[in-house]
Amino acid sequence: MKQITASLPFEWPSRAKVLGTAETLIIGAAGGLMFLALGLPGGLISGSMIAVGIAAIAGRQLSVPPLLTQTVLVLLGISLGSVVSRHLIQQVSAYPLTIGLLALATFCSTFGSSYYLQRVHGWDRTSAFLAGSPGALSQITILAVERGADLPGIAVVQTMRVIILTAALPMVLAIAGVAPSVSPSLTTAIASPLDLLELVAASLAASLVLRLMKFPASWMFGAMIASSVLHGAGWVDGGLPNWVRGVSLVGIGALIGGRFARMRIKTLAGHINAALGSFAVAVAVSAIFVGIVALTTQVKFSDVVVAYAPGAMDAMLALALTLHIDPIFVGAHHLSRFVFVTIATPGIVHLFGRTQDDVDD
Repeated sequence: MKQITASLPFEWPSRAKVLGTAETLIIGAAGGLMFLALGLPGGLISGSMIAVGIAAIAGRQLSVPPLLTQTVLVLLGISLGSVVSRHLIQQVSAYPLTIGLLALATFCSTFGSSYYLQRVHGWDRTSAFLAGSPGALSQITILAVERGADLPGIAVVQTMRVIILTAALPMVLAIAGVAPSVSPSLTTAIASPLDLLELVAASLAASLVLRLMKFPASWMFGAMIASSVLHGAGWVDGGLPNWVRGVSLVGIGALIGGRFARMRIKTLAGHINAALGSFAVAVAVSAIFVGIVALTTQVKFSDVVVAYAPGAMDAMLALALTLHIDPIFVGAHHLSRFVFVTIATPGIVHLFGRTQDDVDD
């Protein structure tokens, strides 16, 4: 009997994991609904993220299992695709210029943050470069392990940057008057059951194809592409119910906040100043390029801000959805930066970095 059980490909999650997942979702939903009730911009995602993050720092064992994570990303992609059909590739002519400036902004932001971490906090070059690279966290983590860099410090700096941006951007845009203070209703029509089935089937198929191709953020982008094609061609009318879209936003917030679950308070406190200083440098550099794009192109200021924000791709696209910002423009730029960082960072670290062992020697 034991041999049969051990050979089964599927293993039911333990009671502790189920309870941890349930607790994560309950805390995230409570935080999101509270922010939404208060009328705060981006309330569902930022409220969920902050609530889960606080609970995780307090020592709660919170987690979102891979299957649920993939489900949330697919739902987010479907929602983004239904919005895309309404905007219909606005300002496409500005993409080459703005993407080129984004590459330059990423380069300057990475080196600026790296220089700050080295000069002010005494980090070694490799750790500083990896911590300063925006996005592509999984690739950054692999490089950090291979090069013997300060993995806890890098994790704190990267995580704090995403947390601050996700929480602060909606507020900043609302105060500046360039984004609605309360998230609008993005889709009035709900797709029929048959159309919903087509959306889910096509989204899963496209996501699996992209995953086989090792495409970044395959679950979200596959669903987004499939949903965009179906809506753009007129084969599907309407989108997901509002409550489903809300669940996906709460789920994204819980995923981001859950990054603190494995982080000790001592580790967080020891690197908080480095994280905040590095974030300030990255935002200052990005702001210069945002100003250049805003003054030289016809792209909406809010679109440029979210597209150039040095945060995680899934979080920024979720904000684009909840703040009614052009997801095509934002998605194209964050995907371009992901590719740029993935390709350029190993070479930069090889040329300019050094391992922690070199510093000790």
